[in-house]
Order: sequence, then C-alpha cells, then structure tokens
Amino acid sequence: MSESDDLHATAMAATLRDHHGLSPIHLDLRDFPRESGSFRLDRLGTTRSLSHLIGLDDVRSVWWRRPHPSTVPAGVRATDDAYRQAECDAFIQGLLWSIPACWVNDPGADRTAGRKIVQLETAQRAGFAVPETLITNDPDEARSFVESRRGPVVYKRTGTSRAEFSETRIVGQADLDRLAGIRSAPTTFQDYIDAECDLRVVWVDGVEWTVRIDSQAGVGRVDSRLDTSVDFVREQLPASVSKSLATLMGALGLSFGVLDIRLGMDGEYYFLEVNPQGQFAYLEIKTGLPIFHSLANLLVFGDGSVQGY
Repeated sequence: MSESDDLHATAMAATLRDHHGLSPIHLDLRDFPRESGSFRLDRLGTTRSLSHLIGLDDVRSVWWRRPHPSTVPAGVRATDDAYRQAECDAFIQGLLWSIPACWVNDPGADRTAGRKIVQLETAQRAGFAVPETLITNDPDEARSFVESRRGPVVYKRTGTSRAEFSETRIVGQADLDRLAGIRSAPTTFQDYIDAECDLRVVWVDGVEWTVRIDSQAGVGRVDSRLDTSVDFVREQLPASVSKSLATLMGALGLSFGVLDIRLGMDGEYYFLEVNPQGQFAYLEIKTGLPIFHSLANLLVFGDGSVQGY
C-alpha cells in the first residue's frame, strides 16, 4: 500500500519476487475511484474486488506503507468533495482493513503511533531518556520554555505529511521574534542534545537493524537526515536500550518502525522519534544490512530474522 512511484515499495516488490517467487500487488489509492471497486457479503462469505487488480481476496499480508488519499474525479464540485471523500474512505478502508491478513503495521496502531506526543510519553514510560519537550501553539509558553533552558533548544514539526521537508533547527533570536506564527501550527520545542553520534534503527518485529551515523562530522550535527556523506556503520544497541525499544514498540503496537536515537556526550541514549513508515533504503545501500530481506521475511513467514545475521 503506497504511491506507485515509491522506490521502497518497488524494491520490496522485487525482493518478494526474487527471494520468494511471489507476485505482490502494489496498490496506490490514487487509482480509486477512477477504478471501480465492490464488496459483497452473502451466505457463502465475502468477496472484494478492485477492477484493476487480480487476487485481492487471496492477500495474506499487507505492508501498510504510505497510503495516499483517493483522487478527486473531474467534475466534482468543491462543496461536494467532503461527502465524496468520506464515502470513498469508508469504502476503500473497510474493503482493505477487513482482509484477514498480517498487517505491517496495523492501520489503527500505525495512525496512533505516528502522533509525536504518544511516542514521547510512551518512550519515557518504556525507560528511554527523552529530551525535555514542550509542544504548544502558545507563543508565550514557547518563549518561557526556551528562555528557561540552560542550553540550546531545537524546534521541529509536530505532525507528518507529504509537505516539503522540514529540518530540525536550533531556536535563534529571529525565531523568537516570529513566535506568533505557531498560533496556527503547534510546534515542538526540545532540549538540544550534544551528541557523540546519531543512530537510526529499523525495527522488524523484534529484529533490530541499527546504523551508527557519524552526524557530528558533517553538516547534519542538529538533524542527521541532512548529510549522507558521513560514515554509516553497523552498530549494536546495549541490552538495556534494546529492552526499552522492545517495550516501546510493543506498547505502540508496531511490528515495523524506523527510530531516531541520539547518543549524547553524556553516554545516554535519547529517544527522538519513531516513524512507522520511515525511510531505510539508504541505510541498506550504505551498510549492506539486509533490511528489505528481513521485512520480506516478516511479510511472508511472520519472522524478520535473516540467516547469517
């Protein structure tokens, strides 16, 4: 379940064909309602169909990666679109979510776990160190928080969307001068952690694929996503951190997720966030870790382990 031009979905389809001899369905919800669909229930059971797909009732596992809203058909008035969208969502989500399959991730858990506030509170309960955080749309509250901290404070997005990439930045005077803008867009403010390095962990139902990013050697000292020219090496988490990670992912109900963890100069492992639909292909390219193979094994066998690792 992803956009048709999603490279991760394309790579996963190739992995399933090459390693398991399967013919996966790549479904982009932007094809609906241009393509027709039906759900029928009678005394013999249920049948599901989408006109451009074959084998929907035979699906046994689903990678719920980056589902896209259905497209607006030509000729639909703007005043009617809210009704149309609600009907399309109710149909296509019900059609898909009723499939008795292994879901990676369960759509309900995926949506809840994607909320940063839920993540942070759950991570702290799971035993992770979490930077002191304020999420608010109150400019006065934000200013008070920033001015009360001993060290720098970063700000970043609170939500996720397909909007333009937004980097994490340290709050400066210019940002304080325009705090009024957060009134309509609640923003996350968080203590900046002086780092030894950053870690990106791909969790595949109990299997950890951990990459150490030498973020402090390049331009990504604040946001490690900004520089892929630095060293990326395989890493192993301490047992205590692995335990907190397993507790966190279990509490969030996620069988898959990509986590950002910062190793502070104080030796503490700080949880920053988990993305249930995160990017990881570049980690496999950089390190050779068999992450696609691992996830494919989870989808096919219910086990993300890979022989030899």
